[in-house]
Amino acid sequence: MRFNALVVEKNDDGKTSAAVQVLDESQLPAGEVTVAIEYSTVNYKDGLCMGPGGGLVRHYPHVPGIDFAGTVEASDDARYEVGDKVVLTGWRVGEAHWGGYAQKARVKADWLVPLPEGLSTRQAMAVGTAGLTAMLAVLALEAHGLPHNSGPVLVTGAAGGVGSVAVAILAQLGYEVAGVTGRPETAEYLQSLGASQIVARETLNETVKRPLESECWSGCIDAVGGPMLARVLGQMNYGAAVAAVGLAGGANLPATVIPFLLRGVSLLGIDSVMQPYDHRVRAWQRIASDLPLDKLEAMIQLATLADLPELGRSILKGQVKGRVVVDVNA
Repeated sequence: MRFNALVVEKNDDGKTSAAVQVLDESQLPAGEVTVAIEYSTVNYKDGLCMGPGGGLVRHYPHVPGIDFAGTVEASDDARYEVGDKVVLTGWRVGEAHWGGYAQKARVKADWLVPLPEGLSTRQAMAVGTAGLTAMLAVLALEAHGLPHNSGPVLVTGAAGGVGSVAVAILAQLGYEVAGVTGRPETAEYLQSLGASQIVARETLNETVKRPLESECWSGCIDAVGGPMLARVLGQMNYGAAVAAVGLAGGANLPATVIPFLLRGVSLLGIDSVMQPYDHRVRAWQRIASDLPLDKLEAMIQLATLADLPELGRSILKGQVKGRVVVDVNA
């Protein structure tokens, strides 16, 4: 059976190009479960894989798309039957293994989780890897003892995919949320998700000589890294934690150990790629119960396979707001 997919190829001159092609099911890689994909989404890694590769793609031709949701079409694993609705995030799918920018995928059963009750496949991809990462960060802060009524929780990169979902979940859980953005035009959007305070990016994106500043934040989900994370560490309340989920602002951390030693601040690393099955199931169940679906709908912009190359370029430039849902059958 033939199907459409976005295929990235490397030319003789070393440059890559991406275009929709018709493939045959026999070309799919090995795996226990074949999924008829309904929706995917666009993440920063997808932008890298559709462009120069960013060191993520090892073999060409390649089908990117680090997450997808759809219906099981064939299964050699007892956990999944034909007709089951499933979600996939992580496990280097879309990087080292063909991914979700196609109408079909074949993957290992261990990489899938059942679609939680209360979510459609479209809504699951409005959440996607970005939203799963946000939920994992919330769970980590909760486990650390994130308090209510002790000041706002800061979310950096708030208008992006991770940030948008984080703002909506935290607000739904009753936390005061401060959203950091470098795009003033997104302020109303963030307020609609539940942010009660908008923080201009330029007030945080430079380090200062003082390792400690006034205590401002009861917790933080940081999607930026770099100098902004270093600055935020010095503004955390005593005993507070920062969940670090991204590095859009750089991988270097120009910080001192003073916030950790004098204020007991904790830095929690969040990985969504290799999360164990039970952790992913728990996170998806919490998403289904704690993410307000009306706010989720407000984050969505729809796209097709043909739109993906341009969207990949846009997300690398920080120009994508909220969540892109890709209808692979449109």
